[in-house]
Amino acid sequence: MGVERLPPLGRRLLEAARVRGEAMAGLLEELAALESPSDVPESQVPVQGRLAESLRRLGFHVRRLPGRTRGGVLLALPGPDWGENAPRQLLLGHSDTVWPSGTAASVMPIRREGGRLLGPGVFDMKAGLVLMVFALEILRDLDLPPAVAPVVLVNSDEEVGSPESAPVIRRWARRVERVYVLEPASGPDGALKTARKGVARYRVEVRGRSAHAGLEPEKGASAVLALASLIQEIHALGEPAEGTTLNVGVVGGGSRANVVPGEAWALVDVRFATEETGRAIHRRLRGLRTSVPGTSVVVHRESLVPPLEPTPRNRALWEAARVAARDLGLRLGEAAVGGGSDGNLTSRYTATLDGLGAVGGGAHAVHEFVELASLPERAALLARLLLLPPWQARTPGSGNGAGPLPPEPGPPGDPPPAAPGAKAGPAPCKGGQR
Repeated sequence: MGVERLPPLGRRLLEAARVRGEAMAGLLEELAALESPSDVPESQVPVQGRLAESLRRLGFHVRRLPGRTRGGVLLALPGPDWGENAPRQLLLGHSDTVWPSGTAASVMPIRREGGRLLGPGVFDMKAGLVLMVFALEILRDLDLPPAVAPVVLVNSDEEVGSPESAPVIRRWARRVERVYVLEPASGPDGALKTARKGVARYRVEVRGRSAHAGLEPEKGASAVLALASLIQEIHALGEPAEGTTLNVGVVGGGSRANVVPGEAWALVDVRFATEETGRAIHRRLRGLRTSVPGTSVVVHRESLVPPLEPTPRNRALWEAARVAARDLGLRLGEAAVGGGSDGNLTSRYTATLDGLGAVGGGAHAVHEFVELASLPERAALLARLLLLPPWQARTPGSGNGAGPLPPEPGPPGDPPPAAPGAKAGPAPCKGGQR
């Protein structure tokens, strides 16, 4: 559909976005050059500082919440025009990448090729940060203030499971109308991510008895042999057709070839589509027993990220987005993916829509890229979604029935306490690599 045939609102948004296409590409190049690996906290300061500069120009009150061992959180609150009691919506993203410092100067130079921008972190997810800035700029310049005040939260530890930022994300999720996650879109058509698997990491530790393998092997109990049998049991717990997979990815044990090993261990990645399935797998893993006499096993869950499920409120937000996208001449698609994001956390507390970032490919790969022609369209889409009215995605009884979240202290910048009688979400889960 030509832009002249679009409804007036869609036409204004799309035209405003298109004239900013080159500026979007330029900011993306700038952010990509500010390399920001998760494990170098100080590397987050320049990229978050650049975002803070743009957000302040747009009238936001910006704060950086320092981390203890990570790079901290950038929090941008709406200006006084919205008022303290205005409903809020959260724009969520991360500034960290999986790429070590120096990648852009070696194996992944930042460059444009055939309408694409390539470089470390451009797709996952610095292009999403660019879209945040320009969607907000478009709405300001067109004098289209959203009825639901936008809040921007950018963490710096998402690629390692958000171990420090998760409490801040959960608190804000409990207090906003909806969350838009600017993680990359799915596939070449830019599908939004309406379901993500949950992710759990386990450590399986087996104890046995050491002995000389040549002189007294009968006095030993091989922990490695016991673990080998357990690995087969663990893999057999998977139901790939139902979205449940278990992968023993790292193993270790023993000390020398001539010693019956007295200990062994394994790290297990578990993916599951529903919380119910995650609980069932947890019980079965904790119930494992060894078959080698003289050995025992202990299973520890080291991290847990809940699934982003198609709850009633998430489906309502997806439907609202799908209808709103028609103003731009877009036919949105949806996808369920295996990887987790911070949207998995927010979905437990409020309506969440993920995958609103760039169209491209090669996440975590040396050919990582963004389709530059898609940036204006995605910025216009985000701007249109920010204009959805309040309570658009709220549905009665959309919680999952879990118990309340116990109160916990938070760092500066937390939102104000919930109103008396407000319902909290289920107990939080610890972070882990995704």
